[in-house]
Amino acid sequence: MTTAILSALSEEQGSLVHALAQPERVMHAGRAFWRGGLQGQPVVLALSGIGKVAAATTATVLAERFGVERIVFTGVAGGLGAGVQVGDVAVAHGFLQHDMDASPIFPRWELPGYGMARMPCDAGLTAMLFEAVNDYLTRGKGGFDPQNPGIGHSHASRVHQGLIVSGDRFVSTSAESGALRQALAAAGHEALAVEMEGAAVAQVCHDYGLPFAAVRTISDRADDGAHVDFPHFVRHVASRYADHIIREFLRLLSK
Repeated sequence: MTTAILSALSEEQGSLVHALAQPERVMHAGRAFWRGGLQGQPVVLALSGIGKVAAATTATVLAERFGVERIVFTGVAGGLGAGVQVGDVAVAHGFLQHDMDASPIFPRWELPGYGMARMPCDAGLTAMLFEAVNDYLTRGKGGFDPQNPGIGHSHASRVHQGLIVSGDRFVSTSAESGALRQALAAAGHEALAVEMEGAAVAQVCHDYGLPFAAVRTISDRADDGAHVDFPHFVRHVASRYADHIIREFLRLLSK
């Protein structure tokens, strides 16, 4: 069974392409897809691009053209939840599009035609991702020091599980992230993190009946410092998290 490993940016995918056994590059829909073997598993690696439409296009190609049996997303996100700090990791139980609003015809955030706002992730894959993250962090490999990004810091990185929200906007002010967190919580949606692709991939996977799971390393707090923290973290730290977590996930998958 072929597993698709999807990321928005090349830095979020780390050195996984270079580690492929018998790599084959396939161009389709203006994107490069890499087929090969990783940790003894057949995989397809791809970059979704940034935003929900780009991510949905890539996920659809993975289902239609490559016939993958599951999709796993690895990348970074802004922390929203209390206690979710830079260097922590969020494993998604489900996704919600925070910019979906077809009210008053439908309740705010509900996906028209689906009867729900949240798209759940596959429980089995999510459990394996959580185990892979926990293994990485407990071995002391995680952590982020803004002054010295190559090593850990006094904040012990933690893994969180819960809701991640997506939208076509880079949330980068304290006022915006606070308002978003408050509005979601008032409706019973306690969000861990915010990013720009996952909910679209979750919806495509729902449509195709594909198991989906996602892990997001917290690169910033979606606040006034996000425009500084995000590129710094992606450039220096994101690839390290992706390499270790995805390799361990695939090892668990092969058991």
